[in-house]
Amino acid sequence: MSTTLSASTLLAVPMAPLVGSLLAGILGTTFGGNVIGRRTAHTLTILGVLIAFVLSAMTLVDVIGGARFNQTIYEWMTVGDLKMEIGFMVDGLTAMMMCVVTFVSLMVHLYTVGYMEEDAGYNRFFAYISLFTFSMLMLVMSNNLLQLFFGWEAVGLVSYLLIGFWFNKPTAIFANMKAFLVNRVGDFGFILGIGLIVAFAGTLNYTEVFAQADKLGAMTFTNPLGGEQWLLVTVICICLFIGAMGKSAQFPLHVWLPDSMEGPTPISALIHAATMVTAGIFMVARMSPLFELSDTALNFIMIIGSITALFMGFLGIIQNDIKRVVAYSTLSQLGYMTVALGASAYSVAVFHLMTHAFFKALLFLAAGSVIMGLHHNQDIRWMGAVRKYMPVTWITSLIGTLALIGTPFFSGFYSKDSIIEAVHFSNLPAAHWAYFAVMAGVFVTSFYSFRLYFLVFHGKERYDQNPDAHHGHDDHHHAGGKPHETPWVVTVPLVLLAIPSVVIGFLTIDSMLFGSFLKDAITINGEIHPAMETFREEFHGAAAMALHGFTTLPFWLALAGAVSAWYMYLINPAVPAALERFFRSSGALNILENKYYLDWFNENVLARGARLLGTGLWKGGDQGVIEGGVVNASWKMVGMFSAAVRTMQSGYLYHYALMMIVGVLLFMTYFVWLA
Repeated sequence: MSTTLSASTLLAVPMAPLVGSLLAGILGTTFGGNVIGRRTAHTLTILGVLIAFVLSAMTLVDVIGGARFNQTIYEWMTVGDLKMEIGFMVDGLTAMMMCVVTFVSLMVHLYTVGYMEEDAGYNRFFAYISLFTFSMLMLVMSNNLLQLFFGWEAVGLVSYLLIGFWFNKPTAIFANMKAFLVNRVGDFGFILGIGLIVAFAGTLNYTEVFAQADKLGAMTFTNPLGGEQWLLVTVICICLFIGAMGKSAQFPLHVWLPDSMEGPTPISALIHAATMVTAGIFMVARMSPLFELSDTALNFIMIIGSITALFMGFLGIIQNDIKRVVAYSTLSQLGYMTVALGASAYSVAVFHLMTHAFFKALLFLAAGSVIMGLHHNQDIRWMGAVRKYMPVTWITSLIGTLALIGTPFFSGFYSKDSIIEAVHFSNLPAAHWAYFAVMAGVFVTSFYSFRLYFLVFHGKERYDQNPDAHHGHDDHHHAGGKPHETPWVVTVPLVLLAIPSVVIGFLTIDSMLFGSFLKDAITINGEIHPAMETFREEFHGAAAMALHGFTTLPFWLALAGAVSAWYMYLINPAVPAALERFFRSSGALNILENKYYLDWFNENVLARGARLLGTGLWKGGDQGVIEGGVVNASWKMVGMFSAAVRTMQSGYLYHYALMMIVGVLLFMTYFVWLA
C-alpha cells in the first residue's frame, strides 16, 4: 500500500474552512465587535474553501495513483477497550467526495458574494457555509463511526441555522424546526445502529468492524413477534438506513426538504442538493460490507428508494415555486441513488451522487439567478421569455435540465441509466417494482423539468400579470420591470458547474463503475448479488453506451416527457387547464397539493399524539402521582401529625405538671397490675 498521503495535508483540508468560518463568524459579526468588513469576511472564507479544494484535488490525483491513508490523528478518550478517536480514511470514495464537497462549496461561496449582496447577515452567512464545509469534510474523511456521527450531527446543525437564516420570517423558523425534528427521528435509528455495532463488535473503527463482518452476519436473536430468528446484521443495517432516510430525505422522512427552500438559494444548492443530503448515500456505500450480508435490508432500501423516486416526482409537476420544483426533483434523484444501493450497485449510487451534485447545484443556482433577475419573484407562472434577457442563465439551465433528464452523452445519462440497468439485473424480489418506478420516473422527471424550463425561459412575458407579487425573502419586491442578467460572481459558477454537468459522466464511468477506483472502498458479494457483474458484461465503453442510449426506452420516455411539456405549456395551454379541472374533480390533485397528507398526519397524529401523551404523563404522572400522591401526601401527613402534637403543647406549667402526675399514676398502675 502506497502511503504518500501526509496526515498534516489531510488535516489542513477540513481545518482551512473551519479557520475561515471562525474568523468571519467571530470577527465579522456583532458577536466579536464587527472588526472585519464584508470584503475581508468573504475573502477569508473563500480562501479557506479554495485551499481545501486544491488539497482535495491533489489528494484525488495521489489516490488515482494508488495512494491510500487510514490512521488515527488524535485519540480523544478510551473507555475500557473502546477507543474514541479522530482519524482519516482516504480511498477512492473519500477522495471523490472531498472534491465534490469542496468544488461545489467553492462555487456556492463565489455565487453568494452576488446573491447575498444586500443582506444584513452577509458575514454570518459566509461563516455558516464555511462551517458546513468543515462538517461535511469531517463526515466523509472519517475512519470511525464516532467522527462520522460528529460530522452527521454538525451538518444537521448548520442546516438548521441556514434554513432559519432569516430568523424574522415565521415560515423559515417553522421550516428549520421541522428539519431538525424529522432528522432527530432518523438520527435515533442511526445511533441505535452505531450502538449495536459497538456492543457486538467492540470497536468504532471501520476497518476493525468490517474485519468482524462475517461474525456479525452469523449472529441472531429471538424475534419478539415470534417466528424465525432475526439476523443481528439486518437490524443494524435497517437502523443505520433509518439515519440515512432522515439525512437523505427518503419517504416518509422526506417532509423537511421541500420546506428547507425557505433558506437562501445558495443553501439549497450546497446543502439540499449536492452535499448534506448525499451523506446518507455515502454512509450506506461506506458500510457496504455490512449491508451485503442482509437481503432483507437491501429489499427495504430498494422499496423506500423507489417510492421516493416516483412519488416525489409527481409532486414536482404541480409546484409553481421555481425552487420547490427543483427541491422535489432532488428528492426523486435521491430516491434513484437509494434504489441503486438496494440493488448492491453502490458504485453506481455514488456515481449518480457525484454527477447529480454538479447538475443539481447548477439548477439551484440558475433558479437563484432567475429570482435575482426577476426582482425576487419565485412564481414560474409570472415569468416567461427570460432567455432574451439572461442568456448565460438560460444556456446553463438548459444544460442542467438536459443532464437531469438523462440525455445521452450528458453526465446524468450515464449515472441514471446505470441505475436503471443495475435494477434490471438485480435478483432481489423488490427489483420488479423498483424497475417500474425508476422507469416511470424518467418520464415524470423530464415532464416537470421541461415544464419549468418552458414556463421560465420561453413563451410570452408574464411579468406584469402577477396579481400578488409577494414571493421571496424581502418585502419590497415588485413583479414589474424587465429581467436583467446577473453579475459575473453569479454567472461564472454557473458556467463552471455546467462543464462537469456535460462531461464528467463520460470521463469517469469506466473507472468509477468497473475500474479499480472504488474497488477497495466498496464490497459486493457477486455470487448473491450479481447485478454489477452482469452490467459489466453488457458495458462496452462510454461512447457505445450513449449511442445505444438513443434506442432505449428511457430515452424515448424522457423525450415524451419533454415533448408533452412543450405541447402543453407553449402550444396548447388549454390542455393542462383541462387536466387540472379533471384531476381536481377526481380528488387526485388534492392529494398531491396536500403532499399525500403526510404533513397533516405528522402534525395531527404524531405531534398531537406525542403532546397528548406528554400532557397525560405530566397531569397524571407528575402532578397526580408524584406531586399529589408522594410529595403532597408526605407533607400533609407531617402536618396532621404536627397539628395533633401541637394541641398538647399549651405552654402552661400546671398543664405539664398535671400530665407528669397522670403519667406517673399510669406507670404505677401498670407495674402494680403486673405484680
